[in-house]
Amino acid sequence: MGLEVDVWEPDWEELKRHPAYIPVEMGYENRPNVVGVYRGSGGGRSLLFNGHVDVIPADPKAWSVDPWAGVVKGGKLYGRGASDMKSGLAAFTMALKTVLDLGFKLKGDVILEYVVDEEFSGHGTLSAVLRGYRADAGISCEASDMQIQPATTGSMWFEIEVEGKTASMSRRWEAVPAIDKAYKIYKAVSELEEIRIQDIRHPLYPDNRGSLSLFVGMFNAGTYPSSIADRAVLKGRMGVLPGEDPVEAQRQLKDYISRVSELDPWLRSHKPRVEFKGYYAEPTEIPADHPIVKTLEKCYMMALRRKPVVMGHDGAADTRFLIKYGGTPTPIFGPGTITQMHATDEWVRIKDLVDSVKVLALAILEWCGFEV
Repeated sequence: MGLEVDVWEPDWEELKRHPAYIPVEMGYENRPNVVGVYRGSGGGRSLLFNGHVDVIPADPKAWSVDPWAGVVKGGKLYGRGASDMKSGLAAFTMALKTVLDLGFKLKGDVILEYVVDEEFSGHGTLSAVLRGYRADAGISCEASDMQIQPATTGSMWFEIEVEGKTASMSRRWEAVPAIDKAYKIYKAVSELEEIRIQDIRHPLYPDNRGSLSLFVGMFNAGTYPSSIADRAVLKGRMGVLPGEDPVEAQRQLKDYISRVSELDPWLRSHKPRVEFKGYYAEPTEIPADHPIVKTLEKCYMMALRRKPVVMGHDGAADTRFLIKYGGTPTPIFGPGTITQMHATDEWVRIKDLVDSVKVLALAILEWCGFEV
């Protein structure tokens, strides 16, 4: 395509010094970012496209098709990453290629980012920001069901350790089973989720249940079948809406667990330890009437002859780095289906993929300006 191509491995040590760094267990040797840059003639606005190349694992035995084959049937393309987010990468690549193949000469620069490690940390996009890539606006082509999404939720992992007391199996009544006490905490987490769903609102999230999902995903206790567990560890995830302070949300969970513990004679004097560790992504948003959002709306109408849906994105995304650290206001718009993200037999509609290319190609022309 005649782009300037930049290939580099993110610098793990540099990332560790950044406030947005999330601890990871392996570095980035042989896991490069790739960026292609089209240099405009000047006088136009620059546009950055972002997408991640990594996917979560797939168990071929659980799939009805080969997850790595790209099977096409019934108007859908099946495979791991079809929605999350190989289709988005293909869409913005083909959008720029279409514009160039038609002979348009763009005034503004266009940057195509293909980054690593979004699924666990977002360090690929953060590394691109640190390398200096930024623009007047961006578009992340994450799965959005063809919706235009100016906001994303935050996501945080937590760990709760609950102490019990073991005893001989012949004196079981002297024990305080950690499993029993931890189950009270498990239920408390679900109770707090219901409270937060009722109390916290955002105009771009009319149904906030998915955005505020707060749950325990792992419950581990005990070391031996014939020994009463004296320790249990719960691990889970907490969702945060844009406009919320993640630190305040963390404090809310800790305070709620503390209050519930006060109602139990054992837990009152053996308070559970609550820590937030592992994955951490702040919520982020740009104004719903930002020029790049309005440009996408206009081009959607031009290409597809219908009004787009503008709402928030359920789940964290790399846009948080582009907006907060890269100074690049970035909504999400992509062909992938959010219900298919990480799903078995993951698919994307081929029509959505083609339609998204039309919208994005027009957005490039509209935003960057052009000459024929």
